[in-house]
Amino acid sequence: MAAIENLRRDGGGGHVFGPNGLRLSGEEEEEEDSPEVLLSVLVQHGQLGLCFYDGKDSSLHYMVDTPDNHELRLLARVIQEVCPHVIVTSAKQERCMTNFLQQLGSNPDYKPEVVTYPYVDFGLEVGKQRLLAAHLPFLPASISEKDKMSYLSSCISFDSPLMLRAVGALLKCLDRRRVGVELEDSSVGVPVLQFHAYTLRGVVCIDQDTYSVLQIFKSELHPSVYKLHSGEKEGLSLYGILNRCRCKFGSKLLRQWFLRPTLDLAVLQRRQEVIRFFTSPRNSDSLNTLQSSLRNIRNIPTLLRRMSLSHTKVTDWQSLYKTVYSAVCIRDTVRHLSQSIQLFRDISEGFSDDLHYIASLISRIVDFETSIAERRFTIKPNVDPAIDEKKRRMMGLSDFLTDVARKELEHLDARIPSCCVIYIPLIGFLLSVPRLPSMVEKEDFEIEGLDFMVCFLSEDRLHYRSQRTKELDDLLGDLHCDIRDMETAVMTQLQNAILERSASLYKILDLTAELDCLMAMSSASQEYGYTSPRLASHRKITITQGRHPLLELCSPVFVANSFQSSEMQGRVKVITGPNSSGKSIYLKQVGLIIFMALIGSDVPAKEAEIGVVDGIFTRMQSRESVSVGLSTFMIDLNQMAKALNSSTGNSLILIDEFGKGTNTVDGLSLLAASISHWLIKAPADVPHVLLATNFHSLLQLGLLPSSGLLSLLTLETAVDADELVFLYQLKEGICQSSYAANIATLAGLPTSLVQRGVEVSELYRTGRPIKRIDKASSDEQANRCRSLVEKFLSLDLEDKDLDLQRFMKEDLLPSAGELLNHS
Repeated sequence: MAAIENLRRDGGGGHVFGPNGLRLSGEEEEEEDSPEVLLSVLVQHGQLGLCFYDGKDSSLHYMVDTPDNHELRLLARVIQEVCPHVIVTSAKQERCMTNFLQQLGSNPDYKPEVVTYPYVDFGLEVGKQRLLAAHLPFLPASISEKDKMSYLSSCISFDSPLMLRAVGALLKCLDRRRVGVELEDSSVGVPVLQFHAYTLRGVVCIDQDTYSVLQIFKSELHPSVYKLHSGEKEGLSLYGILNRCRCKFGSKLLRQWFLRPTLDLAVLQRRQEVIRFFTSPRNSDSLNTLQSSLRNIRNIPTLLRRMSLSHTKVTDWQSLYKTVYSAVCIRDTVRHLSQSIQLFRDISEGFSDDLHYIASLISRIVDFETSIAERRFTIKPNVDPAIDEKKRRMMGLSDFLTDVARKELEHLDARIPSCCVIYIPLIGFLLSVPRLPSMVEKEDFEIEGLDFMVCFLSEDRLHYRSQRTKELDDLLGDLHCDIRDMETAVMTQLQNAILERSASLYKILDLTAELDCLMAMSSASQEYGYTSPRLASHRKITITQGRHPLLELCSPVFVANSFQSSEMQGRVKVITGPNSSGKSIYLKQVGLIIFMALIGSDVPAKEAEIGVVDGIFTRMQSRESVSVGLSTFMIDLNQMAKALNSSTGNSLILIDEFGKGTNTVDGLSLLAASISHWLIKAPADVPHVLLATNFHSLLQLGLLPSSGLLSLLTLETAVDADELVFLYQLKEGICQSSYAANIATLAGLPTSLVQRGVEVSELYRTGRPIKRIDKASSDEQANRCRSLVEKFLSLDLEDKDLDLQRFMKEDLLPSAGELLNHS
């Protein structure tokens, strides 16, 4: 259509109209579906090659060939993050891959479908040919194979043979399953709209137990009775208090940041500079303006996918226009901010004039008001002269047909009082006359010079074709269908024009999601009084007056505590103290503050300096499961083994009450051996270790080697008139008593029980024998003795010898036997 081409030539400099005056629908709900994710993997000689296809946005993600150990821990991490529905691999595979798949199949909580293809399907040349034959809608259909290969080499790494072979098998699986195009013609291929490099390099190692115990994520059943079976909500968690994102893609990216805390200082500093900018009160207006625009950013990949399949709806055009218009507003706002901030420069430069062009094109072409009313795509006037002409004919058709009907009536039988000419889409023009009482049988419907339309017979009207209506069909044609077809052609051209600039739209998604995450974290930082940590490449960690980010929201009073771990001193900290004194909270507090720094967030502390931390390991909580088939102590040992075997000199290890799951001697021995394992290492290989324990014998018996790496800490308490008062203040030293009796009293145990416990504890501590007592029997014995004495004193020993004999036989001797038995 020439009209669209004209708009293309002058649309780039046109004015972008705002949504005012357009009856755009409100906050439409994004279609919630569960898109399929298919992962293809190949393992050979210690190298891992993989790729996966995300059906949600039709994107192919690839990871360059990477070394992996025989346990395939890297692959396990990828599967944990990607959660594929289908895993494609070769039928000819190494033993480590076979073992991995067997372990994966034994997991009751997650069982993806495993598809094996012959080894020949994982050939290198086969993979390249399938990649060349893939359906890539963003490339011209006339592109040569050589040019296509050149383009693909810029999108995907051809230096990773395992990954390329996995891509070939993945594309075969996609074509067989018809992912996303199940209802389309067989000639329509599965579209690949974009390529993404996927990497875990530089990601801090954190397992699921750590995420759970630190309460980084916490899912709860939705409180609404209507959503009990359909979804969950985020409970009180670190993600929950920091996630103030305005668009879904911002929330999704923030979750990815939480799942992939990074070691890359450049990435962290890029995030910090944006957060520092928006936490400044003078920039609050810019923050509010940008957040209001972010609300309109919609699901761009889904919209573009529908366009590529020509499944676009009116609401999709509204969403796309709102998205592009809001993106232009974001760009214009950011261009007035400090361009020394990298993200602001990226938005200013990355949000190209293509966005202005797309917004202008949609604004000038799409008639949203009419489209909503007619529930189909319609265009505005002055877009296509031919369509305007046909619409004018349609608008003036009523008066014209009235004149035609008047002339037709002059030639009809005088018995017919009136008539009208109507237009029916796909049928054409018909002459409609009232049904006379005499018209009963089919023969009565015949009128000379007219062709009766049997299919439109009704009780009160009859329809005919006349010579004049036939002339109208030839003259005007099927106007309604012609207009729809022409507008559909305009829509197709508009879709193609937008798809050609899809790269600019994808860039919107990436940069606005990042901006949304950082503004969300800056809002939380302002509200909760966080501070920006200093990030460094050394191995030291210093936290001054740190706070627990979750507990401080729930407690009216929170005592801040500091933490310091240098390169050569105090890297292993053993914390003792009574129960409920705050040991576990302190461990979690340090872990959360360091985690927040590793995602670029501000932290709850007066100040903090965080060195390199490549992993966070915990032994704090036993996640029991019948399906796992492991005892609680075995689960504890597995967690401890992971901390011992996988940690490095830059890791953080949090251990709470390890060794309590078995007998005291064995548990104490394992704990002492674990601590000694770190203390005898070279300082460069010793991680940051925080260990809380109630095994006071660990220190009292001198079970640990003397080392400058060891630091002994405790939490202050005070006893006021036999009442234990927690001060929650960390200090150097050793707790001399567990204060178990005081804690038991606070917990509401009976006073007599607590007193007996103190008595037994003192006897055991001093090595004296512990006698078993029975309170009810002791009282009964005392009463019997008192009764015997009273009876004896009442006897008259001089006059009644018989009474004395009876007393000894009936009372004294039986009672003595019972007393002997009780003793």
